[in-house]
Amino acid sequence: MKKYTHIIWDWNGTLLDDVGWCIACMNVMLKRRGLPILESVDAYHNVFGFPVKDYYSRVGFDFDKESFETLAVEYIELYDSDGSSASLFPDAKEILAEFHCGGIRQTVLSASELGNLLTQIKPFGIDIFFDEILGISDIYATGKIEIGKAYIERVKPEKAVLIGDTSHDKEAADALGIDCILVANGHQGKNTLMAVNAVIADCLLDIKDILL
Repeated sequence: MKKYTHIIWDWNGTLLDDVGWCIACMNVMLKRRGLPILESVDAYHNVFGFPVKDYYSRVGFDFDKESFETLAVEYIELYDSDGSSASLFPDAKEILAEFHCGGIRQTVLSASELGNLLTQIKPFGIDIFFDEILGISDIYATGKIEIGKAYIERVKPEKAVLIGDTSHDKEAADALGIDCILVANGHQGKNTLMAVNAVIADCLLDIKDILL
């Protein structure tokens, strides 16, 4: 018997392997201001986190000189400038198809703006595996939990799990009152993820053993 009836997927860093592209975009912004760049994924993991505004502060931006809102717009413009800059993680499509065929309902819940999210997902041909794709209405990484709560209230899943790649995904799962699995090859490293009380998978392929 299936362990879960519903899977809620985070997108960036969970199904979409965009860490390298995110680092590249941030480094463009840092170079423009003469600030030290992020030299590696480990360096990125050491500073990335939520709220996103705090992450921007940790990499060196001065909000007395320019607002977080202005920086966020610049970042999104850079991120969206190359639609081929990121790809699905290995096994993502296979796993989504397997869960879909097994009758598990799947939804994407993302802190990405909904229009951008749909534009990213469609070329991969995986939208057929999702009942719903849920994103936020602005670009400032707020509202993900509220959207998730509304989804849970509306759908009332029998047994749901949120699969993500950051401690914020665990916070979201807790707020939604559901289980959480964190994949340790996205936007936060395994050491950071181990500090929260969630099941940790090293890669997407490991999730099958956990869920089925």
